[in-house]
Amino acid sequence: MDATAFHVMTRQPPRGSHDFMPSPKMPFTYEQARLLAVLSLINFVNFADRQVLNPLVPLLRQHFNVTDAQLGSLQWILLVVLALASIPSGWLADRFNEPKIICVGVLFWSLAAIASGLAPTFAFLFVARGLVGIGEAAYAPAAQSLISDSFSRESRATAQSIFAAGMILGGVSGLALGGIMGERHGWQHAFFVVGILGVIPGLTALKLKEPQRRPRSEVVPIVQLLRVPAFVAMIVAGICVTFSSVSFVTWGIDYAKTYKDFSTKEASLSLAVIALFSSVLGAISAGYLADRLQKKLSYGRVLIMAFAFLAAAPFLLLAIQADDKRVVLAGFFVSMFFMSWYHGPTTAVIHDLTPQRAHATAIGVYMFATQILGGFGPLFIGKISDMSDLQIGLQAATAVMVFGALLLLVVIYFIRRDGLHHPHLAQFRAEDEAAAIAKRAQYSSGI
Repeated sequence: MDATAFHVMTRQPPRGSHDFMPSPKMPFTYEQARLLAVLSLINFVNFADRQVLNPLVPLLRQHFNVTDAQLGSLQWILLVVLALASIPSGWLADRFNEPKIICVGVLFWSLAAIASGLAPTFAFLFVARGLVGIGEAAYAPAAQSLISDSFSRESRATAQSIFAAGMILGGVSGLALGGIMGERHGWQHAFFVVGILGVIPGLTALKLKEPQRRPRSEVVPIVQLLRVPAFVAMIVAGICVTFSSVSFVTWGIDYAKTYKDFSTKEASLSLAVIALFSSVLGAISAGYLADRLQKKLSYGRVLIMAFAFLAAAPFLLLAIQADDKRVVLAGFFVSMFFMSWYHGPTTAVIHDLTPQRAHATAIGVYMFATQILGGFGPLFIGKISDMSDLQIGLQAATAVMVFGALLLLVVIYFIRRDGLHHPHLAQFRAEDEAAAIAKRAQYSSGI
């Protein structure tokens, strides 16, 4: 045993199969903080690119002369392609260098975003938005796996929530950017800006270092993951949550403009400011609360998520039905606060349920199901709007969200019955002490 490993073992004794012990003086080491900063910035630009489309919906409707269902298909195709690419991307991330996969994914969706701004026809824009999904699928499972493998199990939800905060801030910035630039310079320039902004953080990802991981020969087959009932129940609940959340994100601004007498700029900025404060505060709070409750209950993180969606539902209905603008914004503020509790704890729960060498694959499988099925939300709500009324469509989306919250209670049942470590995956959880020691040494020395 070398001196570094001995020092790490005596100063920071192991606590788990692949836990990392942070410095007692700081919540995160420099290397952990750097990793979170880079990946959160990538998440920021990624979701700015995804959400910049939504305030441009009225402009795209006028420019291309298309229906609401066609406009809803732009988010749908992105999510479907993302879903289809998520499983192979997660499979690759569990076997090869994660920072390189992240870099390739970011550069790919950046180019696809620029191509979106060059679209001469709606069909071209449809294809370009689909290609954005390939890049997103390449980076997301790898990034989330890299974070969980670099932090202790006890702090996973907090770390993943910080990463999710980048997503929320990026989505908010995309809404504001699309609303401002769309009216001043045209919808094309908004796509150009978010595409160009992705290049620098994408290249920076190449400098990130992978923590020590278990041997590549010990990866987990997907069929084994699907034998874990709690994981499958998480997927079904996630489909409902995704259906609802992407529907509100896609149609929220257009709804405020059409039904509540907001201008495009007013709706974009108002909802962006609300989301900025409520969602970021909610995401960070949820990570802390989920990690605290997880120390007392094996299903603590799931319980936090279920409570949050049930608490959000009445405020969503208030925002949909109210006539006063202030009440509409207040309803969205509270509901967004609770809905943002979902992001960090979800990834932490999935990684708690699965062995280390299945982290990216598990996220890939989860994204495949939730995006390809939940992604029908904007399209389905658009069809309801064409046939009847957008207000009715958003009420239906709220009901789907409540059903997803109730399904999270099923996840709790399976965790109480089987534990976090299901027997079907026991053979893939064998302790690799040498890798754990090397990992602690790597981060403790700030490498």
